[in-house]
Amino acid sequence: MESEDDFDMHDANNESGEDDFYSGGEDDAGAMAVYDDSDADVADYEFIDNDSDDSDDLISHRHQQNYTILSEVDIRQHQEDDIMRISTVLAISKVEASVLLRYYSWSVSKVHDEWFADEDKVRRSVGLLEKPVVPFPDGREMTCGICFENYSYDRLHAAACGHPFCKSCWAGYISTAINDGPGCLMLRCPDPSCAAVVGQDMVNALASVEDREKYFRYFIRSYVEDNRKDGGATAMTKWCPAPGCDYAVEFILGSGSYDVTCRCSYSFCWNCAEEAHRPVDCGTVAKWILKNSAESENMNWILANSKPCPKCKRPIEKNQGCMHITCTPPCKFEFCWLCLGAWSEHGERTGGFYACNRYETAKQDGVYDEAEKRREMAKNSLERYTHYYERWATNQSSRQKALADLQQMQSVHLEKLSDIQCQPESQLKFITEAWLQIVECRRVLKWTYAYGYYLPEHEHAKRQFFEYLQGEAESGLERLHQCAEKELQVYLNADGPSKDFNEFRTKLAGLTSVTRNYFENLVRALENGLSDVDSRGACSRMGNSKGLGGGSSRGRSGKGKGSTSRPSSSSRNIDDSGHWSCEYCTFANVKSATICLMCQQRR
Repeated sequence: MESEDDFDMHDANNESGEDDFYSGGEDDAGAMAVYDDSDADVADYEFIDNDSDDSDDLISHRHQQNYTILSEVDIRQHQEDDIMRISTVLAISKVEASVLLRYYSWSVSKVHDEWFADEDKVRRSVGLLEKPVVPFPDGREMTCGICFENYSYDRLHAAACGHPFCKSCWAGYISTAINDGPGCLMLRCPDPSCAAVVGQDMVNALASVEDREKYFRYFIRSYVEDNRKDGGATAMTKWCPAPGCDYAVEFILGSGSYDVTCRCSYSFCWNCAEEAHRPVDCGTVAKWILKNSAESENMNWILANSKPCPKCKRPIEKNQGCMHITCTPPCKFEFCWLCLGAWSEHGERTGGFYACNRYETAKQDGVYDEAEKRREMAKNSLERYTHYYERWATNQSSRQKALADLQQMQSVHLEKLSDIQCQPESQLKFITEAWLQIVECRRVLKWTYAYGYYLPEHEHAKRQFFEYLQGEAESGLERLHQCAEKELQVYLNADGPSKDFNEFRTKLAGLTSVTRNYFENLVRALENGLSDVDSRGACSRMGNSKGLGGGSSRGRSGKGKGSTSRPSSSSRNIDDSGHWSCEYCTFANVKSATICLMCQQRR
């Protein structure tokens, strides 16, 4: 048990940590770097005009990407560049260079190392022959090795080995291989004793148009799927996991965040290929998704809300008040819901239809303790899961709604607002910025519920502090969402320019900044496992550590629970116009205000 003093210490340190969460402190740039969310659903906003310099600047400002999106054209160019390098260095044809690269998983350095170490061995392994095994016919008929028909030499074709086969048999052989899958990329001569490779030039010459297209698709995909970069490589490539998406992602290894956003609007984790899920780790996401989709909760519900028939053992849910239960055919066994005994042994003497004194007696004797305990545990487990899942799903729905509102804002309302308020659209990007932040924060908040579900029950201090931080995050996000959604409507419905529109701009931009800082620091704290919370419930700040939010504690000491110290006059910064600057978010409040309008902190 934790003492009351321990919790007071916890609260005191929470307030200090809270300042850091809202402001980012002196280490704001560092916080941004750690929360380098190139993930943050940029592509969910693909409807933003990408030709606009302002939009490009906005996204660039928000997210420094640690990955590159590759289209099919980009991938093909990468292939061509690698093929040309191999062809030039090894003095071989481009067809042979492409065969070598496919064999060595598109590793240019691996091809160089193996080739210069033992060229003959490489040729034998890959199937690149320097001279034919059999002489190709010259001006006379020969027999096709597949259909055994005689053909003139101009109707026969052969790989580098020289084994002749007719065009029809070659086409059938290549077509079958292509329809069998990507293995056609390393196709060998049809002769069972020959290992000569069949290059892309023969496929282009002999395959049908449809088969050539399939072969080309395999060839393109092999660059991503078979690509094995060198051990010291700094980037890796994989396909976007969204259904029907043809983009690939080249990711810079060791760059921090694994979150990636494709041009198709899908955000995913590079490491596990699930949707972007900071601040929880991939293992937690896998467990959460499995729990949401598996039978575990169905079994918990069955255990909590049903009992097995004493005869056939099928689970039965009681949907009426009477304790007299009849199992479904073909069993039809009649029994008492409470004691599970045969109903033939029950009646008025045992308590009638709505009670069972046999059960009460047995319960007092401890007969049903274990079964009841198991059922109660299942019920509590189900209720706990439902609590977290409902809030997880609600934030997902809110995020989708925010995305739709952002699209509506970008495509319709900004132009209207620009006309009403006589402001160029370039001066209204603070609104888009706010909605981008709302969408991002909804995603983060959604996954904090999965984080909370798997937070160990026995770590009471961490759980208490986590719930406090989560509550503050919800509160701050609701303030931003309310401002961007409701308060903006006043200016959208105005008949002309509003005098206080600039004040609204300052408020919304300030709320966006404060919310961003808080969520960035929240993500960092959760990813660190709330390591600053010690076993006694206190938030430790050892030496010059950055604290829970990564910010500085400069000027914020002595603000524990019950403290009577006040901010210094310099921190209040009352200007000549009578406004005072909040020491947490720097928002300029009117002199009469006692609570900051932006971050809701006391003066």
